[in-house]
Amino acid sequence: MIKHKDHFHGSDLEKIEKIYGIKKEDIISFSANVNPLGISPKLKKGITEQIDCISTYPDRDYRKLRQCMADYCSTEADNIVVGNGSTELISLFIQIKQPQKALILGPTYSEYEREIALVGGKTIYYPLKEENEFKLNTEHFISKLSEDIDMLIICNPNNPTGTAINAHEMRKILDACKEYDIFVMVDETYVEFAEDVKSISSVSLTRTYENIAILRGTSKFFASPGLRLGYAICSNADMIHEINRRKDPWTINSIAVIAGTLMFTDEEYIKETRELISAERERLFKIFSESTRFKPFKPEGNFMLLKIIEDGLTSGELFDKCIRKGLMIRDCSTFPYLGENFIRFCFMNPEDNTKLASLLLG
Repeated sequence: MIKHKDHFHGSDLEKIEKIYGIKKEDIISFSANVNPLGISPKLKKGITEQIDCISTYPDRDYRKLRQCMADYCSTEADNIVVGNGSTELISLFIQIKQPQKALILGPTYSEYEREIALVGGKTIYYPLKEENEFKLNTEHFISKLSEDIDMLIICNPNNPTGTAINAHEMRKILDACKEYDIFVMVDETYVEFAEDVKSISSVSLTRTYENIAILRGTSKFFASPGLRLGYAICSNADMIHEINRRKDPWTINSIAVIAGTLMFTDEEYIKETRELISAERERLFKIFSESTRFKPFKPEGNFMLLKIIEDGLTSGELFDKCIRKGLMIRDCSTFPYLGENFIRFCFMNPEDNTKLASLLLG
């Protein structure tokens, strides 16, 4: 086993190539959480027909794109702000709110804490408990809110646990946060993969709550991380105005604009994606539930967290074993509250999923 200090993100294929001597083209990434169907056929066909779009500037207000996003999410275009990936919007919301003390549900994506630190803020974590299957106890969580917290960040469904908070529980959280003047940022990167999107998504809550912003992107569900197209949904007009005032003009290029207007309307692709992920999520959860080597945590998104329960086996060893076969999983030892006995993998096509399951269980 190679001893190294690197912990690889799903985009770190060049690092893998250098350390392991495996060509990145030969790696199946179960770490990136990207739709295994690849990009939308409607997008692939349509973008070639409209490639001349790069000869002109895009509409700096992105009216058509925002309307497509609004129709897709069942909201109003005035409540949509676009960004160069959801990462830019995470940064902008945090820059505007300037939180002195932010609360984050953990373990989760590390970018939130990094952005808070960049504005001089302090991050505290509310840990999701393994004994509760990493599901949030809403009442207990609300009891820990206080006036000295000015921002709450929730990834829903959460990465890497795969657990989710339904809209009914989120409403309770928003009510409590309103009392303490806490702004809530909900990252819904993985919500479109959920079995029942409407029951989990907080988009409908933006109609009655102005203390919430929802972040989404096209990297995962629409398999286009290189497009760098993200968007936020927020009914707080002052907040939207401030985001647009600070944001550089034309951060979304003409190709991304055309891509967005195509992918969000590809109903057949959207349906096929949800059916594939639903079937593989159920199948793989059953497989690992019957294992004596792992404990799976029931996922709501397109990936699953596994606890290694076999003595003497570590996440690093499993990563090494899998990558040597060209299969890249996520060693979760760098996530807060998770140690060297947790791994995560996303659902790819059935043949590759079976190959990974056989390797992990063998």
